[in-house]
Amino acid sequence: MTAATSFPKDQIKVLLLENIHPIAREMFSSEGFQVETLAGALGEAQLKEKIRDVHVLGIRSKTQVTAEVLKEAKRLLTLGCFCIGTNQVDLNFAKARGIPVFNAPFGNTRSVAEMVIAEIIMLSRQLAQRSGEMHTNVWKKISNGCFEVRGKTLGIIGYGHIGSQVSTLAEALGMRVMFFDVLSKLPLGNAKSCNTLAELLRESDFITLHVPATPLTHKMIGDAELRIMKKGSYLINASRGTVVDIAALSAHLKSQHLAGAAIDVFPEEPEVNTDQFQTDLQKLPNVILTPHIGGATEEAQANIGTEVPASLIRFVNTGCTAGTVNFPSVDVAPGKDTHRILNVHRNVPGVLREINRIVSELGVNIQAQTLATDGDIGYLVLDTDKALSREVKTAIENLETSIKTRMLY
Repeated sequence: MTAATSFPKDQIKVLLLENIHPIAREMFSSEGFQVETLAGALGEAQLKEKIRDVHVLGIRSKTQVTAEVLKEAKRLLTLGCFCIGTNQVDLNFAKARGIPVFNAPFGNTRSVAEMVIAEIIMLSRQLAQRSGEMHTNVWKKISNGCFEVRGKTLGIIGYGHIGSQVSTLAEALGMRVMFFDVLSKLPLGNAKSCNTLAELLRESDFITLHVPATPLTHKMIGDAELRIMKKGSYLINASRGTVVDIAALSAHLKSQHLAGAAIDVFPEEPEVNTDQFQTDLQKLPNVILTPHIGGATEEAQANIGTEVPASLIRFVNTGCTAGTVNFPSVDVAPGKDTHRILNVHRNVPGVLREINRIVSELGVNIQAQTLATDGDIGYLVLDTDKALSREVKTAIENLETSIKTRMLY
């Protein structure tokens, strides 16, 4: 391969926000990219100014990449969310601009799962209360209302990477595991799939949520659902703050219908550590409150710091979109003795016919051609002979249906 047609690597600008792990900077720098890191998130006005010359953007959960921000991102090739959630990005608008978005679906799985298991035991033994009392000189040795978790039923809502990992760990503790997911999922171990959410709510001693923030999951646990839960049961949420109605949860804790809760995520969260925070759940007994730290371990951040850059670098270097959350998936290896043309276009009939006509009329030999589509766009990876690749790229770029066209090698 040669770099004769590719954009020079030393001119590719990477912007990493929100204290992304240093290993990410090292990976981008080792590719020869220019890398800038900032400790915090940027507001919309600041980000619009900063993003204009950026080719690769890396963010965590605080930075909001809106349509207005993306309109200013004239050179942006790709965007990485160094976390699981991607609701902070306007994914559809990014797709319409030909920008694939990647995330880290695996990096913090173990860290979140371990915290959930720890909270199950802490709630069952009222450890947070006893610890708080000891710090205020109170010695209160009791067993009333404290239980082993062995033999208890754990209900998992959302049986994805984290939910299934929690399932495995819970079974190792001797718990009975049930789960509910809107998609058909293969149970691990002896876990049982529930047909309805209500079935899971009725039968579980502990319920843990592992779902994304979508219109379907918005306040999916509200007053009606909390009423269905067993008296004396517990709720754990380390997924997204919008999936639980906090006011309703507070009411059911105060009435002692629920015995406790552990909440790591909230509908509104402070931008920085120095901001004040308030919630209706404060000062309630047997409620564990943590500041969105489910994935906040050194191992998780290092994993995410390598997982996301690997996807972004592979896309920049080869055009591979495997693992993207908003784009047709194309998994391609580097070509050999070819030039690679990457074309994002509107998914309407006749586009491939027009592209093949261009190639035929120019007399160019195609070494490989891969096309993937979704309802809105098509993504074509075309490896051609080197001699006339520039002419092919220009002609494809000028098609009315083309959104973005790039050439590699």
